[in-house]
Amino acid sequence: MPPSYLYLRQLHASLIYKESHDVSQWNRLFRDYLSRGFPKEALLVYSRNLPDRIHQPILPLVLKACASLSLVSFARSLHAESVKIGINHELLVGTTFVSVYSKCYRTDDARKMFDEMPEKNAVTFSAMISGYLMRGDMESALELLRWLPERTPTIWALLIEGFMKTGDVMAARCLFDRVPEKSRTVITWTVMVHGYTVNGDLEAARALFDQMSVKNVFVWSSMITGYFKKGDSKEAQSLFEQIPVRNLVNWNALIAGYTQIGCCEKAFEAFEQMQKDGFQPDEFTIASLLSACGQLGSLHHGKMIHKIIKRSGIKMNHFVLNGLIDMYAKCGNLERARSIFNGMNKRNTVCWNSMISGLAIHGKSKEALELFTAMESSEEKPNAITFLVLLSACTHADFVKEGLEIFAKMDKYGLAVGVEHYGCLIDLLGRAGRLAEAYDMIQKMPVAPNEVIWGALLGACKVHMDVEMAAKVMLQLEPLHSVARCDAPYVIISNIYAASEKWQEAERMRRVMQDKGFQKFPGCSSVVVADKEHQFYSGAIGESRMLQAEAAGVQHSGQEASGGRHNGHQAVDGRHSGQEAASGRYSRHQAVGGRHSGLHNGHQATSGRHNG
Repeated sequence: MPPSYLYLRQLHASLIYKESHDVSQWNRLFRDYLSRGFPKEALLVYSRNLPDRIHQPILPLVLKACASLSLVSFARSLHAESVKIGINHELLVGTTFVSVYSKCYRTDDARKMFDEMPEKNAVTFSAMISGYLMRGDMESALELLRWLPERTPTIWALLIEGFMKTGDVMAARCLFDRVPEKSRTVITWTVMVHGYTVNGDLEAARALFDQMSVKNVFVWSSMITGYFKKGDSKEAQSLFEQIPVRNLVNWNALIAGYTQIGCCEKAFEAFEQMQKDGFQPDEFTIASLLSACGQLGSLHHGKMIHKIIKRSGIKMNHFVLNGLIDMYAKCGNLERARSIFNGMNKRNTVCWNSMISGLAIHGKSKEALELFTAMESSEEKPNAITFLVLLSACTHADFVKEGLEIFAKMDKYGLAVGVEHYGCLIDLLGRAGRLAEAYDMIQKMPVAPNEVIWGALLGACKVHMDVEMAAKVMLQLEPLHSVARCDAPYVIISNIYAASEKWQEAERMRRVMQDKGFQKFPGCSSVVVADKEHQFYSGAIGESRMLQAEAAGVQHSGQEASGGRHNGHQAVDGRHSGQEAASGRYSRHQAVGGRHSGLHNGHQATSGRHNG
């Protein structure tokens, strides 16, 4: 078993304390740090404790660490030193510099180095082609392919992957069909199968997968992930059980798949079995489990995973820290989420987004906006998700002025406004009673509004009892929801007509619902008491009065503490209930985190389904 991070830190401290000058020990520590995925620590060892570093045979490993940390300046300093001593044109050294520049998106520097090299091999070409593919420059990549006398399986795989990433599945398949038999290895097959799954063509992926005589762990995992994305967990589990020799990659695919479709209990069952089979979690396992804890609202499980992180010596990188922030916020422990966020030396955009989202789901919209101001002053720039979370926070607090300002700022950062952002803004304007303004904005959208956009406005019509606007909106919604087979808009407009004493119109809508085969299902909510989930249906009297009282308490306090899960949506103030059902929850479900819950009266409000 490789040494843990804690062991390496202790060894590092010991060597410093002893003032060791043993190059072999420092060299081994450098390699161990790098092999365990700690490039920053490896570079510190290399730069401070290994003399004559440019002469070390570990130069390619050093440059690999530079690439993983995007340390272009450090790589350039090594490049300058290599030029001084005349080794920059050696095949291994030159190829390594082409690779590191490509991985740091410095394709101009990489191409200059590539052109200056007197000798090149297939690895050199692969490094340069990879650089072009990372930028989506297929034309330059194909140009290099023409120069290459012998095309290896890796080269073919890179080009197939490049076409798949741009969404050109047909071009990728044509290229795959041209691959000579000797180059059609498990690598090219795996890339092609994975490309199909990523682009949503699971049928084509399965056809190729079944033709493979040899399958590696990655192609098994890709197919498992593809079936989970399709929602076919049964077939995903069946494939997993057919894997002859499983490894951690396969287990991670299974755990992540169950988490992504909301089957969090099964994710934990898989994790337990994984441990019984002798596998230890890595950061990818941990990220999936933390997400599952957040969906369940299980602070108990979240703390358990946090202990595993510390015990296993898993590095607290951005991947793990972001998961912890998100989990603690969704499980009701906002202060712990803040503590982790504040303790970070360097935060990436995802971490900022998670903390802003955490504040928003706890109703602290003003603090969320203040944190965004701090983010703007940092090195990290907001992305489209940042603005979606912010618009949701504004909607939650009815901050119309601030919401409009946030929306306008997207252009400043060069971000495309998506339908989700419009959904939040329409929701915000609708809640504020600015229905005509919201309607005009929908009409001016650069993309076709979907049923969620119109549904948000219809919900606002119910809140403000605007019958005329509701009728206009329903004309737009009816064809969309006829396809989607959703009864929510019909129920809402029927209720609007009834509340306005337009009985004939209300009855007409009810008849339309009957003709379309819609029926109203009883509402269902759930609560976890003593680690057991209890479900409550509208009109049911089977559960004890005590549990019903507890459930009522959870629902009553749900808005403040983010409690209860209802069809993947947050329990909300009755004033907006119609709007929530129609809109599909752009503002506090899709943007802020969906299934989240807190602690109420010592019990955890968790996953429920609310269809009423």
